[in-house]
Amino acid sequence: MKKTLTLLALVMAFTLALSARAAAPAPNQLTEAEKAAGWRLLFNGRTLDGWRQFKKTDGPGPGWQVKDGILICVKGGKGGDIISQDQFDDFELSWEWSMPEKSNNGIKYFITESRSSVVGHEYQMIDDTLIHGDNLSSTGSFYLVVAPNAKKRVKPFGEWNHSRVIVSGNHVEHWLNGEKIVEYEAGSPAVLAQVAKTKFKGVAGFGTKVRGHLLLTYHNDECSFRNVKVRELK
Repeated sequence: MKKTLTLLALVMAFTLALSARAAAPAPNQLTEAEKAAGWRLLFNGRTLDGWRQFKKTDGPGPGWQVKDGILICVKGGKGGDIISQDQFDDFELSWEWSMPEKSNNGIKYFITESRSSVVGHEYQMIDDTLIHGDNLSSTGSFYLVVAPNAKKRVKPFGEWNHSRVIVSGNHVEHWLNGEKIVEYEAGSPAVLAQVAKTKFKGVAGFGTKVRGHLLLTYHNDECSFRNVKVRELK
């Protein structure tokens, strides 16, 4: 009897797992509920449409590739940073990412081409062993300005992490794998005081909110992206 119950439990668990997998949307596709909520894809799983080089009309260079529904930043590919064609004010950005060990990458927002270089607020993505305990440079931080929650949970190398950035007015949040790990007010005295201690201190307006492009960073390391989507917040 006990063996029968154990076998039944295993069959039920397997069936539930298959059902959950079947219910999950395919990568780089929106559910009807997401469409109704205003989400749209920034990566369609097939092309690099919607992205271009900073201050250029050219699309991404050879260091960015699409393979099997995944957008890949190719190690050593000289791809350069790429920005979204569109600009955003209040928004929610969601994406999944995966990196091998010893890699460094990030997504930036508040990117404006009125500046001479691709300077913006960065959601850091990095192998944290590279930064020697400097939480202001660790995964999920507002790079160099706001450290993430020390209890953040990063998936093992090779697995997919889920990240979000939410901007509503001056309020900004960074999320990682379902947990809010950073929260700050753009332009606040605390943020501007920390900016003054960083390499960004001479960048006019850095630390404040600006309407701008989104950016995928090229750090000469491998990084994979999928399910990159955004919705504008009213």
